[in-house]
Amino acid sequence: MENPLQHPLIVLPLWLAVLWGASGIGHWFRKKARIQLGDGDQEDFKFILGGTLTLLGLIIGFTFSMAVSRYDLRKNYEEQEANAIGTELVRAGLLPAADAAKVHALLISYLHQRILNYHSRDPREIHEIDLQTAQLQNQLWSAVSGPAIAQPTPVNALVLAGMNDVLNSQGYTQAAYWNRIPPAAWLLMLLIATACNLLFGYSAHHKRPGVFLILPLTVAISLFLIADIDSPRGGIIRVRPQNLLSLQQSLP
Repeated sequence: MENPLQHPLIVLPLWLAVLWGASGIGHWFRKKARIQLGDGDQEDFKFILGGTLTLLGLIIGFTFSMAVSRYDLRKNYEEQEANAIGTELVRAGLLPAADAAKVHALLISYLHQRILNYHSRDPREIHEIDLQTAQLQNQLWSAVSGPAIAQPTPVNALVLAGMNDVLNSQGYTQAAYWNRIPPAAWLLMLLIATACNLLFGYSAHHKRPGVFLILPLTVAISLFLIADIDSPRGGIIRVRPQNLLSLQQSLP
């Protein structure tokens, strides 16, 4: 089953409905129970509500920082991929003419597949791109390892090391795409947000429904922003392969 957090725009209305409903339940319970709080109890309740909201704000802030750091990591690995491929394109010219032409053509095809991987959102298309990428990686390694084994010169070793950087950079990028905020952290954050909205609804004296929408809407938008940044493919904010595209455009 696909992770619903891959599509933040879809889960945003669900979060808003749950949090808004929690505020309404808290207000309904206050009217149903008809509990009159004394001055001391009101001060204690305000302290609990303020502390819970502060805790929620800190958790949202730390989680947002986690999402942004993961986003920056994906951008850095995209830059490293472009640098590794560009460097290997230059080093491939040190090989014999036939081997250099073969490696150059394979690297251009590999670069095209990597750009498609960044742009694609369809899981089936991504699977096909991954298969093509793995096949090209095998062909690239065979193309540079053959001359290195036949003639173990420093030049061939340099080309082989460059190809190793190309293959490793793709693995680092894939690992960064898999590195997401844990589902347990999302669950705990939603539980605390729900508790905050229950307490907020219980403390509110207004009867207008719009009053109970302020806090749920603010929290839901905050969670949506975190989920959007943390989602590599399903969100609005995504890593654009600008370095890979620049490399592709610079090729003759």
